[in-house]
Amino acid sequence: MSDDWSAEVEELRLRRRDAMALGGAEAVAKHHERGRLTIRERVTRLVDTDSFKEVGTLTGQGRYDGATLKGVTPAPYVMGLASIDGRPVAVGGEDFTIRGGSSWSGDRKKGGQGGFIEDLAASYRIPLVNLIDGSGGSVTSINKRGHSIFPGVHGFERSVELLGKVPVVSAVLGTAAGGPAGRAILSHWSVMVDGTSHVFAAGPPVVERSLGQKIGKEDLGGTQIAVDLAGTIDNRVDSEEACFAELRRFLSYMPSNVWEAPPEVACTDPVDRCDEELLSTVPKDRRKPYNMRKLIGHIVDNGSVFEIQPTYGKALITCLARMNGKVVGIVANNPMVYGGAMDVKAARKQIHFVEMCDCFHIPLIFLVDVPGFMVGRDAEAAATLRDGMRAVYVGLQATVPTYTVVIRKCYGMAGMGTTEKNGLEFKIAWPSAEWGSLPIEGGVAAAFRRELANAPDAKAREREIEAELRAMASPFRTAEAFGVEEIVDPRETRPYLCRFIDAAQARIRTSLGPKAKYGVRP
Repeated sequence: MSDDWSAEVEELRLRRRDAMALGGAEAVAKHHERGRLTIRERVTRLVDTDSFKEVGTLTGQGRYDGATLKGVTPAPYVMGLASIDGRPVAVGGEDFTIRGGSSWSGDRKKGGQGGFIEDLAASYRIPLVNLIDGSGGSVTSINKRGHSIFPGVHGFERSVELLGKVPVVSAVLGTAAGGPAGRAILSHWSVMVDGTSHVFAAGPPVVERSLGQKIGKEDLGGTQIAVDLAGTIDNRVDSEEACFAELRRFLSYMPSNVWEAPPEVACTDPVDRCDEELLSTVPKDRRKPYNMRKLIGHIVDNGSVFEIQPTYGKALITCLARMNGKVVGIVANNPMVYGGAMDVKAARKQIHFVEMCDCFHIPLIFLVDVPGFMVGRDAEAAATLRDGMRAVYVGLQATVPTYTVVIRKCYGMAGMGTTEKNGLEFKIAWPSAEWGSLPIEGGVAAAFRRELANAPDAKAREREIEAELRAMASPFRTAEAFGVEEIVDPRETRPYLCRFIDAAQARIRTSLGPKAKYGVRP
């Protein structure tokens, strides 16, 4: 018998070799042919060089001839501790080359729905990165156990807990159905790749068996459905490399946990920059749209905009950015879509974004040009009022510093959700601003219906009344009553906001920690 542990170390080497081989050379080659990377290749491209420390490398199913090890089929889930831009993260994901990335269970789960990786993120208070490429459970598990398990035995309890403590990001990099699809949704931000990523509650075989519908993966859960139409996933990119860059960039705006302030960076963009173009951005003709994205670029630090859900709920723009190096969340109405009116998709988009910013102590800037909720039969059938009021409700519950900048229209209940009610309630406006319970045009037709009906020329009289009311609706009249705290030259917007955001940092630092849960959904 040897006096050292050479034999055992050799067995360790062989086990590691099989783990590194994943599903084998042939399976990996086919995976590459589909334009997809293995899980370890993905982790390597995502995290800082040489920072990945894997946990559970030896987990899997050994093959033995008596007591002699012949090989190991590794568990499909690979995970561990790594760094992104020098900050620790918990990262893990399925590898499709091993049994299609299907779930695996042993004495303890590695990850994929609960398990060690989520425990690591929770215990160390570090961000969790999910690289999803698996279909979850299978009916074959009944054969293994001899019985079916009740839903929730391996549930989302820890996943839900994490959402209130650390940033959770998910990249759908293959086909995600069932549990993995649910995990992608339980994220603060998610992304998928055009052409190679799909996400759905159940795949085409289940759909055909239950509904008789024959449909392919792309039409069921490709990026056009999941990102553009449904908003199930936030952003879409054209390659896995672009996906990793976006993951890193999103995390650069996030603190490691809710007990830390958002990260501040050095700013080379002058705080007192006053772009001349802002003076003519809003047309004098109130019916004409303008480019809100361009307006945002004039106000925030150069090159700092990271837009979230750009292809969904297009009547609203949501993005992370920086002001004098400090992270802010921008919520801006888009006058190029529905005149900026809030439809059901814009409402859902605003809800998720405001909740995320409030969770991580990121100040909010509302750039307001909203004529109200979208109206009409289709809007009512889509429950715009319910989701719109949910957006108002979430906005009024937020406790982060909030800055309301009325660019043009701010009307009705949709306008209510743009103000801060748990702090300073600080509102500024441009000279182009207007506000009220509802736009004068529609309001005159309703409030003066009898007078207009008896007028010799109803249209002419309607225009006269509108002109009279519009004179009294000047933002300067409201400023005289201190109903709006300040009216600024549009060119002054950046330096004005930067000054107050800088001053609010003490409030942010003294309010760190988990936020109370929002109340019952109305």
